[in-house]
Amino acid sequence: MKHPYLAIFAATLAVLPFSQNVSAQDADAGEKVFKKCMTCHRIGEGAKNAVGPAQNGIIGRQAGTVPGFAYSPLNKAAGENGLIWNDETIFAYLPDPNAFLNNFLKEKGKPELAKGSTKMAFKLPSEQERKDVIAYMKKFSPAK
Repeated sequence: MKHPYLAIFAATLAVLPFSQNVSAQDADAGEKVFKKCMTCHRIGEGAKNAVGPAQNGIIGRQAGTVPGFAYSPLNKAAGENGLIWNDETIFAYLPDPNAFLNNFLKEKGKPELAKGSTKMAFKLPSEQERKDVIAYMKKFSPAK
């Protein structure tokens, strides 16, 4: 064959219809993923703060502002400096919460506040699980 890349391209196209759409969000799958979060967080009707804050209404909410929850200084500082939870910020936060909050504060020109750690030690590295859990959490956040 004159163009070996053509064969690779054709083989790739043949497989694509069977590959999973990783950009899709699945709230039902996200409900299963959220079970990993339930060690610390609650969501849904009657959810109350536990080890972590209740997650109802998280989309569009300023970080560190759930009433009655004692946040880490790092989390409170991020919220006071403009961190609002949305799809993008939650997606970036979940794989490494401490790194995300520290980087957020440094980018805001507040490196002196980028110290300590958040109480959230859990990490969710899977991109698909993060997308799905965000879709699930949106079910409990009013549209803004």
